[in-house]
Amino acid sequence: MRRRFTTVLLTAAFLLTAPAAVAAPPALHPLAELSGQRVQLANKVAAAKFGTTQPIDDPVREQQILDGVAAKAPGLGLDPAAAVEFFRDQIEANKLVQRGLYDYWTANPEQAPTHRPDLPTEIRPVIDRINEGLLTELAATSAVRARPSCGVRLALAIRAVDRELNFYELHRRALRRSLDSACEGH
Repeated sequence: MRRRFTTVLLTAAFLLTAPAAVAAPPALHPLAELSGQRVQLANKVAAAKFGTTQPIDDPVREQQILDGVAAKAPGLGLDPAAAVEFFRDQIEANKLVQRGLYDYWTANPEQAPTHRPDLPTEIRPVIDRINEGLLTELAATSAVRARPSCGVRLALAIRAVDRELNFYELHRRALRRSLDSACEGH
């Protein structure tokens, strides 16, 4: 048992430090890519809310998303509680970016956004499309996410998406946070 754990640990370390030419396992890449897109969209959400009375936390909107996920999950063969947990991670990752940007813009007002996108008409429809894609990918990757190798596969997918999207540390942390519960039995 200890030997197997050491082998898995060394394999993960090798794969995580391997050159960028190593491709992410395709099975989890679309899930990580959609999560990355949702993390990127947090910039626009923050820009829409910054300098207004609209808080980062929006419990009503968050509950609407989670209720919708719980309702759709069984039809896709997903456990509603696990799907809700995954989307709660997505929401928390988005708020992580928003808070980081708020702090940055407050400390550097000259860097604050000058354009305020419209949250209901410009941003939320995109979030809703990404959420649909994430739910579909959760269903499509159920078997892979249940395997013991999920953590390594997911780490590779996250690394690939991070490189593709050229994330800074704030968004890199948020991407990892967004996928905290992607592997079953995490």
